[in-house]
Amino acid sequence: MARLSLNKTALHREQSRLQQFQRLLPSLDLKRRQLIAERLQARKTLQESEAELDTLIAKVRDQLPMAGDDTLKLKNLTRVTHVHLRERNLLGVHLPVLEEVDIELADYPLLTTPHWLDRYQAALREALALTVRLQVERERLRRLERAVKQVTQRVNLFDKVLIPRTRENIRRIRIHLADGERSAVVRAKLAKRKQAQGARL
Repeated sequence: MARLSLNKTALHREQSRLQQFQRLLPSLDLKRRQLIAERLQARKTLQESEAELDTLIAKVRDQLPMAGDDTLKLKNLTRVTHVHLRERNLLGVHLPVLEEVDIELADYPLLTTPHWLDRYQAALREALALTVRLQVERERLRRLERAVKQVTQRVNLFDKVLIPRTRENIRRIRIHLADGERSAVVRAKLAKRKQAQGARL
């Protein structure tokens, strides 16, 4: 770290920095609080989606227990063909937003497959869409958590390091300048006294 100059120029510079830090801190803190609120909402949404998927799985197990029969070949009934995403810029954080999930349903022979396969395929389709949504929501939450961490670090840097350090620098410069002014006054008085004594002689 550079050595602190103890003069009026350095005092003005430190006072200007302090004002700048004090202007930036409230906006950074507001950004942090908004991101925390968004993160809370993202967690809630993720929990709801996870509960929805759990409910769907329980429903399939309850209503279609025959789908667990290993003798049936129930592979590739559905597959994701395309995921439509866009990004939302929230306070400088790019968050993924799921627009649509394209899911292709496989054709199968109706006469040689069980009657409940239609319901099972529909449930699979719903589960796939939910799984993709969960992946997007987890990524959204991950990005928000990273953003909250970074902004919190910056708020702490300003609040706990830069502002106190700058205030301490200002205090030291003022003490040094005040000491210098007192010394100058004392020297002036001594010089005046010596001059007065010299005039008497």
